[in-house]
Amino acid sequence: MSVKLLQLCPVLPATQTVLDANYTVLRMPSAAGDEWFAEHAGDIEAVVTGGHLGIETSLAERLPKLRIVAINGVGYDRIDLDAMRRLDVRVTNTPDVLTDDVADLAIALMLNAMRGLPAVERHVREGRWPAAQPALTRRASGLRYGIVGMGRIGQAIAQRLSGFGGSIAYTGPSRKAVPYDYHADLRSLAAASDVLFLASPASAATRGIIDRGVLDALGPQGVLVNIARGSIVDEPALVDALVERRLGGAGLDVFENEPHVPAALLDLPHVALAPHVGSATVETRHAMGQLMLDNLERFFAGEALLTPVV
Repeated sequence: MSVKLLQLCPVLPATQTVLDANYTVLRMPSAAGDEWFAEHAGDIEAVVTGGHLGIETSLAERLPKLRIVAINGVGYDRIDLDAMRRLDVRVTNTPDVLTDDVADLAIALMLNAMRGLPAVERHVREGRWPAAQPALTRRASGLRYGIVGMGRIGQAIAQRLSGFGGSIAYTGPSRKAVPYDYHADLRSLAAASDVLFLASPASAATRGIIDRGVLDALGPQGVLVNIARGSIVDEPALVDALVERRLGGAGLDVFENEPHVPAALLDLPHVALAPHVGSATVETRHAMGQLMLDNLERFFAGEALLTPVV
């Protein structure tokens, strides 16, 4: 009998085909009750989930044979890792394979926000060009770029920014072996930046670190780009800063309560919005799915995991 696996998120058809061929795949009804758990929970050994979903500790505790949670994504902030250690459950994710696409999107969001591309595209599509030119926008090159989090994605963003001229600086828990100026203080970095990129992992320590003080330090000409997690930002403070024009603009791929976006942001011309699509290319989603499958295969073969979190 094949391993029973609980799937909490959709995957690409090719990935799904492999899952279905190698495991007994179960999906939990949205209103799963005691009857469902009585029938299935006792045999489930693996869970496949997305970084945006994770797994509730209360669910993991109802799966007595659970041995591994394989995340089809890089983020694991929706999982209590201490609880997984207590339950003796391994956790894997899919880093590296999405780095380039997320970094590409960060640059695209900066350009969209600073050059007003959503607004000028509407200007053309709505037939307003013959009657009037759109408003002038702002140059995106030759500026002071700040990066919060100089990990894989932060470094990839910096590499792309090197082609824009200007200067690059960063902050994080410690200095990295990179040729960029380091700021130990986040507000100091914001005050020294024209564009501030968020590439920090989400955790209890980073929740809400982009607060009003940081946004005010970035200032009315500054632009915030977030391709990390919505929880890193005090979202009400960000909305107020953008509406009141205390912040110059923003490019946002992530939000605090996805898929719900604050209504006040929807019509702001200096804000570029995306529905958490940093890794949403065919190539990267295939690579993520394959790495997730490889981790599962190696685990049940008794081999070392490729990308363990716990």
